[in-house]
Amino acid sequence: MARSLLLVVPAALVLAVPAVAVAAPVQYQAENASISNGLVESNHAGFTGSGFVNYDNEVGSSVEFTVTAASPGPATLTFRFANGQTANRPMDISVNGSLAADELSFPSTGAWTSWTTRSTAVTLTAGTNTIRTVATTSNGGPNLDRVDVEAQSGTPDTVAPTAPGSLRSTATTATSVSLAWNASTDNVGVTGYVLSTGQTATGTTHTVSGLTPDTPYTFTVQARDAAGNLSGASNSISVRTQPGGTRPHDVNGLLRVCGVQLCNQYGKPVQLRGMSTHGIQWYHQCSKSQWWDALVNDWNADFIRVAMYIQEDGYETDPRRFTDMVHGYIEEATRRGIYVLVDWHQLDPGDPNYNLSRAKTFFTEIANRHKDKTNIIYDIANEPNNVSWSRVKSYAEQMIPVIRTIDPDSLIVSGTNGWSTFGHSDGDSPSEVLNNRVNATNFMYSFHFYAQAHRDEYLSVLDQVSSQVPVFVTEFGTQAASGGGTNDFTMSQRYVDLMARKKISWANWNFSDDGLTGAVFKTGTCSGTAFAGTGVLKPAGVWVRERIRTPDDFPTS
Repeated sequence: MARSLLLVVPAALVLAVPAVAVAAPVQYQAENASISNGLVESNHAGFTGSGFVNYDNEVGSSVEFTVTAASPGPATLTFRFANGQTANRPMDISVNGSLAADELSFPSTGAWTSWTTRSTAVTLTAGTNTIRTVATTSNGGPNLDRVDVEAQSGTPDTVAPTAPGSLRSTATTATSVSLAWNASTDNVGVTGYVLSTGQTATGTTHTVSGLTPDTPYTFTVQARDAAGNLSGASNSISVRTQPGGTRPHDVNGLLRVCGVQLCNQYGKPVQLRGMSTHGIQWYHQCSKSQWWDALVNDWNADFIRVAMYIQEDGYETDPRRFTDMVHGYIEEATRRGIYVLVDWHQLDPGDPNYNLSRAKTFFTEIANRHKDKTNIIYDIANEPNNVSWSRVKSYAEQMIPVIRTIDPDSLIVSGTNGWSTFGHSDGDSPSEVLNNRVNATNFMYSFHFYAQAHRDEYLSVLDQVSSQVPVFVTEFGTQAASGGGTNDFTMSQRYVDLMARKKISWANWNFSDDGLTGAVFKTGTCSGTAFAGTGVLKPAGVWVRERIRTPDDFPTS
């Protein structure tokens, strides 16, 4: 929006250009906003109001303000914040549910007592508006003091900027494309640029990440001014990412079932080895950047299984919160180049049909948001129990089309009766499953075992069923079925050897500091920041780490 200008012309005639009034900024304190996964604190001097919000160190922690505008139109949001660490802590800024600023940067301020501001232009509606700030990295957001809302009124600016010129690619990797373009001009001023991917930039360069190796992408860019006017699109360019990198997903790409095995994008059988979280309603505090670093870089895991319980203080208590948490795990795994298995962790009641409506709601949102990713695995039932296979099969054949309508390609897994033992723990024969299979493609059956309790008969069942149908061991432990008790590493090794020979993928339970022997970290580890190496591990952790971090065999030709 233009402010009042005076133009001097040769005839000494002075012309007044219509002004655009700017209302005095209205302050909204963060401590009075709606906070998700964060705390109101006052231990760092320099804040205004009664305190500030300290975001939890996780993707998805957020603060939501409710603000009012006298009339619809452009406004400037100015966030007052402190960031005492060196790393940028970007956040997505949304207005009334629509993304207004993608990963707006909140760089280091040098100390937690050094406060500064960061502004972005938005468009508000008349009346009540919601401004939501969501952390996009595992570091969480900055310490947030307040947001100032400066609404503009008067004669609206309807002149769009000129289109950006000479859009070009300056670099590519297997998973990213770096872009640059010539700056646009505007009668008032350009405030940012919007890429065809939906991402935004404040300057004339941007790197689009999270892409698939050896894949063509097409880009354009538009300029935006403070009034929200968008320019025409720049020239369109097509860019192909580099052939795959070295991370598990870079190499293997979209997973597909071939015969009874799991195959990579080259049609070659692969075995993925990874770790399961504990229930994220209890151990989400473990999910720190150092925890992820250990999983990916120290353990060399190929994937993470995200165990979202439905009951037991889980999803049913707050569907929005738990869905957002899972979104965060998916985004972090994607950034780090590993696969993510989304585990619908139904357990009690054991009939998955009890949660059918909830499952449809949850997986519809997950699939809609992540359908273009090729590292996601949907696990629609954890451990059906005390229920017939026919009931489990009916559930699976209702759930799979819900996902397939949105995401036709990604791998789907489902548990089997008898706590995912193909009925064996219920005294049923695996033939009930083998002779009455789920009608689906790119689908696998899960098998669970705990080596101290599940001996030769279970090992034989796994060997038998994996020769006839595709099997994914989505959970196993070296102890009793409770996840506790004595480790039996000898029996566990027999299972691991069988799975290696038949390329059966597996996830170990669990990557937390729970007090039971099955949790790999010593109690109290998750309250700190040291997760790498063996010093923080229980015996089961030392054992399984050695078996995950051996080199993968991912054939590409």
